Amino acid sequence: MSGQEFVRIGKRLFSEGLVGGNFGNISLRANEGFYITRTGAYLDVPGTPVLVPLKGSAPAGASSEYRVHQAIYQKTGYKAVVHAHPAHAVAASVALSRIVPVDSEGEMLCPVIPVVGGAPGTDELAENVAKALEERPLVIARGHGTFAAADDLDHAYLLTSLAEHSCRVLAYSGFFGGCRR
Repeated sequence: MSGQEFVRIGKRLFSEGLVGGNFGNISLRANEGFYITRTGAYLDVPGTPVLVPLKGSAPAGASSEYRVHQAIYQKTGYKAVVHAHPAHAVAASVALSRIVPVDSEGEMLCPVIPVVGGAPGTDELAENVAKALEERPLVIARGHGTFAAADDLDHAYLLTSLAEHSCRVLAYSGFFGGCRR
């Protein structure tokens, strides 16, 4: 497994301000499980991804969010997942119970973005995110960040960027200033 795709997508996430510090993680499905970025890794220089089985515990070094990725791969046919912490999307998830984009790209590509609960790294979050991703390719964990799932990392990245763009438009338009939709 080459980590070049992880580096390429990680650099895009950083350059667009969708992750900061060592927040977020990326994974790709493999025959025997999935590869995920290392815990504490900076996504623009993620190091060698860790192979995690589809069931059971992750080996040392795997991202603390491996449970969410594992649940997604167990319950869906997606092949790639990007988890990021875009500021406007996180802010919108605190104010809204679901995100309804008003920009043309958001309306076309993801007309509703569900918001789910659960503490980071928990089975509750894993279950809630995976369940939401059975219906739509993008979800926001309340106060935490986006999880975008697709057939490849480019499309998962695109959905992550879309979530931030749509939430930024909502913020600039005054749509989530304390009202729930």
